[in-house]
Amino acid sequence: MTNPIFGFIGCGNMGGALATAARKALPGENILLANRTPGKAAALAEKLGARAVDNAAAAKESDYLFLGVKPQMMAGMLSGIRDALAARQAPCVLVTMAAGLSMEAIRGMAGVDFPVIRVMPNTPAAIGEGMVLCCSDGATEAQLAEFTRIMAGAGQLDFIDEKLIDAGSAVAGCGPAFAAMLIEALADGGVACGLPRAKAQLYAAQMLKGTAALALQTGQHPGAMKDAVCSPGGSTIQGVRALEAAGFRGAAFEAVVAAYEKTLELGRK
Repeated sequence: MTNPIFGFIGCGNMGGALATAARKALPGENILLANRTPGKAAALAEKLGARAVDNAAAAKESDYLFLGVKPQMMAGMLSGIRDALAARQAPCVLVTMAAGLSMEAIRGMAGVDFPVIRVMPNTPAAIGEGMVLCCSDGATEAQLAEFTRIMAGAGQLDFIDEKLIDAGSAVAGCGPAFAAMLIEALADGGVACGLPRAKAQLYAAQMLKGTAALALQTGQHPGAMKDAVCSPGGSTIQGVRALEAAGFRGAAFEAVVAAYEKTLELGRK
């Protein structure tokens, strides 16, 4: 099996995480790293045993070209590699992770009719525990299978319709921030009750990890999982009462909707 070349323009948190995941399946020489600040690409390239290049070289050589720049920077970046893309003998697959920008918009900015895969990863992809939402337009079944095989190191991949990817990202992509806030808040509560900070954070983080694993393994409804912990007249139901009084579920609900609406706004800009 011939390994493809994966190029990354943008080596920030997400670009770096996906490049690290790809390195699990590809030799270092098959990974090209480019960044607006060349030193950042060079540092990651040294860590992964990959190659640091400029944007044009990544556009010329890659079989899959990851566009890891912010939505508001995408048009400018793509205008700089238009000639390199147009001069290719064969099209590459453009892989975009820009919130709010459709695959059609990416093609228009790039000025080429290339296959596009749109991905929305989250930060746990950096340790192989990510949720990576994907959709595609123009990629062949073989390309999608190859892409899925190589990116499996990032975590779980799920292909959905593009019309749903912004909503999915509001849960899976923005969710780690919400989950981190919950861990922090629970740890603060533990500290207030006398626990050392390190132990309180450990207990909160492991509890969240274990509860998530239980939900994934059993498929139980979250409400049933909550009920299983709430004994009549017990401590947990009193904690649930306090959360309900503070609007916990409503706040989480609104956080997802607010993130989704902001993503749509970014796409319109």
